[in-house]
Amino acid sequence: MRDARAILLDIEGTTTPVDFVYQTLFPYARQRVKQFITQHHDDADVRSDIAGLREQRDADARNNLAPPAWRDDSVEAELESAAAYIHWLMDQDRKATALKSLQGKIWEAGYRAGELRGEVYADVPKAFERWRDQGRSMSIFSSGSVLAQKLIFGYSTAGDLTEFIRAYFDTTTGAKQQAESYQRIAAALALSPPEILFLSDVTAELDAAQLAGMQTALCVRPESKQPSSSAHPIIQTFDEVFP
Repeated sequence: MRDARAILLDIEGTTTPVDFVYQTLFPYARQRVKQFITQHHDDADVRSDIAGLREQRDADARNNLAPPAWRDDSVEAELESAAAYIHWLMDQDRKATALKSLQGKIWEAGYRAGELRGEVYADVPKAFERWRDQGRSMSIFSSGSVLAQKLIFGYSTAGDLTEFIRAYFDTTTGAKQQAESYQRIAAALALSPPEILFLSDVTAELDAAQLAGMQTALCVRPESKQPSSSAHPIIQTFDEVFP
């Protein structure tokens, strides 16, 4: 890896164990979604999420994906429809922006209530401090909403790590497997793509970032499937990145 002025980080499988996302965060949101949207139905942000879900559901129906039916002849019917569609999206691990936004709001309540704490690998806080001392900035690019990202690092098992993070990017910036998304991020950071190193556990994301001109490295954590080969440098811990 060449020198870099900024480090762009994926979360799931890179800074944070995959199991925390799939075994803790997702079930937490799934179990509470109906109650949450019922209690907060009149909140403008929640109404916006529900409207976004309806638009996504209609698009799925037009694309013959057979989403659950959506009724809006009463508030209760709409909320039942929204909850059913959210469960359907989660079953498919879809990265729908409205879904991610709503999940973030549910998790926020959980973090503030002390029911959730963001898990990070042990090498993460040490690397954050080291990279900052070296004069490098750190940013996050995740399919989870910006709110969800801030919660993981703000309420982490290692304390509040948000002081180290310059910027957050989610799917409103673009898909993680499209080169244009990384070009937008570079522009937002006022840096040229080669000045940025992107770390992720997903090869397709790294391919897109590399196509945009960024430096890349494949993060292979202990629980990850070990690749037989990679077009990207492989790291197993952040200790290997600008030590």
